[in-house]
Amino acid sequence: NLQSLYHCSSQQVSQWVQELTILPIPPVALTHHSSLGNPYGSTHIRLRSHPLWTTLVQAESWGKIVDQLALYHQQDGVGLFSTYYAFRWDNHQLEGIAHPDPIQLNELAGYDAQQARLLQNTEALLKGYPALNTLLYGSRGTGKSSLVKALINRYGDRGLRLVEVGKAALADLPDIVEPLRIVPQKFIIFVDDLSFEEDDDAFKALKVVLEGSVTARPQNVVVYATSNRKHLIREFHGDRPRPKDADEIHAWDTVQEKLSFSDRFGLTLTFEPADQPKYLEIVRHLAAQTNLTLPLEELDYQALQWATRTNGRSGRTARQFIDQLIALG
Repeated sequence: NLQSLYHCSSQQVSQWVQELTILPIPPVALTHHSSLGNPYGSTHIRLRSHPLWTTLVQAESWGKIVDQLALYHQQDGVGLFSTYYAFRWDNHQLEGIAHPDPIQLNELAGYDAQQARLLQNTEALLKGYPALNTLLYGSRGTGKSSLVKALINRYGDRGLRLVEVGKAALADLPDIVEPLRIVPQKFIIFVDDLSFEEDDDAFKALKVVLEGSVTARPQNVVVYATSNRKHLIREFHGDRPRPKDADEIHAWDTVQEKLSFSDRFGLTLTFEPADQPKYLEIVRHLAAQTNLTLPLEELDYQALQWATRTNGRSGRTARQFIDQLIALG
């Protein structure tokens, strides 16, 4: 049974696999001390710290704790969704991310209202209430992507999972979303830096997921997208109808459909460019977390000089400034 197999050595299992599959040499047997490292990364540590792990190790018979095992898998699922918190869609399949971005919500500053609203929406998703697809729109470097990724580190142990989908794979969205409806976890489909060209197939696929089709939208899935553009579909002056054009009778309807695509997100959070007070607020917040002892006036002065010489005032610039202070000691 499984319990007996668990107590076998990696070398023994490797030999059995070789015999059954008639391999010329046995497959590599990974151990906790293998030089190849742990392919599960931080997720392995998390699973071993779960109370059920200790119960499994100490139990005389796993058959006596089958109810606990069933409850665990009912709540946490099985396979990839039980092992990993974050995924990426690659080559038409989900891949677990062993080392997701460790960013924490308390590391983000300057946009507290936006963060609170997104947390409220995510809490609704976790509680089984209707949650809104969300567009995080604003200037580069304001922490939009970091905010979404930090949600996994806050709520992963409550069943939240994140699936990152690149723009090139958006046409696969219906195939990604449909199997998730029968899984106990809650899912954020994360699309970073979203924008579309005219007649983009990805636009049509995302529209189906946002608005639904004949099939009901899964209640355990929402889309969180970030963009630097308010209007997600590029529009040119030549796209605007002119009286002399006779190509399309209702041309303005086509234009409005492009411009209103962002309205299909139930919630839009705007991240304004950081002015000087907000930039310094972020710098001071990060400095306090890293226990920098630089006097406040000197910290502000150097931070403003850094912003002038680099990428301007933003949360990203503030983080880069603090990182270089730490590196210089």
